[in-house]
Amino acid sequence: MANVKPLKGILYNTDKIDLAKVITPPYDVISQDQQENYYNIHENNIIRLILGKHEPGDNESNNRYIRASQLFNLWMNEKVFIQDEDSSFYFTAMDYSINGKSMTRYGIIARVGLEKFESGVVKPHEKTFSKTISDRLKLMQQCHTNFSPIFSLFSDTNNEILNIFLNASKDIKPDIDIVDERDHGHRVWRIKDSQVQQKIINEFDKKNLFIADGHHRYSTALEYLEWLENKNGKLPDDHPAKYIMMYLTGMEDPGLIILPAHRKVTNVNESITSSFLNKAEEFFNIKKFPFNEDNKNEILHNVVAMLGKQNESQTIFTFIKGTGEFVLLTLKPDSNDKLSYIEEPLRNLDVTLITRVIFEKIIGFSQEDLDNEEQITYTSNINQAISEVDNGKCTMAFLLNPTKIEQVREVANAGLIMPRKSTYFYPKVITGLVINSLK
Repeated sequence: MANVKPLKGILYNTDKIDLAKVITPPYDVISQDQQENYYNIHENNIIRLILGKHEPGDNESNNRYIRASQLFNLWMNEKVFIQDEDSSFYFTAMDYSINGKSMTRYGIIARVGLEKFESGVVKPHEKTFSKTISDRLKLMQQCHTNFSPIFSLFSDTNNEILNIFLNASKDIKPDIDIVDERDHGHRVWRIKDSQVQQKIINEFDKKNLFIADGHHRYSTALEYLEWLENKNGKLPDDHPAKYIMMYLTGMEDPGLIILPAHRKVTNVNESITSSFLNKAEEFFNIKKFPFNEDNKNEILHNVVAMLGKQNESQTIFTFIKGTGEFVLLTLKPDSNDKLSYIEEPLRNLDVTLITRVIFEKIIGFSQEDLDNEEQITYTSNINQAISEVDNGKCTMAFLLNPTKIEQVREVANAGLIMPRKSTYFYPKVITGLVINSLK
């Protein structure tokens, strides 16, 4: 089962650095504008390591991966970063608000033994983009470091593991206590007690882990380990590269939220968009909601509310450029026979309908199209998706309800894989609180 260990984390030196100004979300949710903003906030912002800028004249001997490695080594030498002398589990509490409600999500930052997915110890639930893995591998090969933890889940039905950490940190001042730019609070306690650590290790020895966010980085770590062993021969079991840094949280944690990952599609021919609804009628009941500029926001609000109430039937919202109407597509009861080629746990997911029926059968996307990160983009912001259709940045938007945590577990346990970006766990796990060396 899961091999979970404490680590000697590398942390920002808060005697020198204002931590709130140097942390970021994971690299894959950072836009170009946000990247520029993080560059400007602080000269030691971790953006310069996880998502460096491409520069004119970049080549194999001078590029953003090599610059990240040079900068990381410089910051270590200058004591911008300091590695802990003792191994710790880093117990975290993330405080945030959503829809006016205050929430706290607890997590543990630890080292976890790398396992190939076939072993069933660490279970994926989403497909990955090959281009992204290549990018992350180049960074890891230069820096030999986990800058961001993989976000993974475990079953903690009776809060056995959470209660161990809560008791160990009770009445103790956190080692880190900051509020970031999004007004999210971050508290971190180092759990160094060897007896407590052994309890945690023993508890996780009974667990499987489910990757929530970071499939690309986990797959990259497997490729990095293979690359190292091809260069140096088989590594000993305790080599740091045989582990990866993870942020672990219980599936039952009330602070665990999944938002929908809405789809925005670009470069779709007019011949396809004009015939889209006619083709969709084979699988879906169609309900149109025309609007004008005066009532558009009201109609949008009402349609989104209707989408959110679809508990029994699979329903998808679509908006096509130039149509002046919002549309709800609800799967016809008799369509299940036509979808029998899709495994049942996947067939019940809205994200599967979008990928396997709408994208592949109705629009006619190839696997290459589905792997194109410029053809299909994602957002959890409904207004952004609608406005990008309005301003021509994309041709079609598809809004959907969030995937449920029970569905993630069911698909992963069945050894199946959801389409890319099936989940948007919120808030994202922060990058820069703890770093893990693979040397």
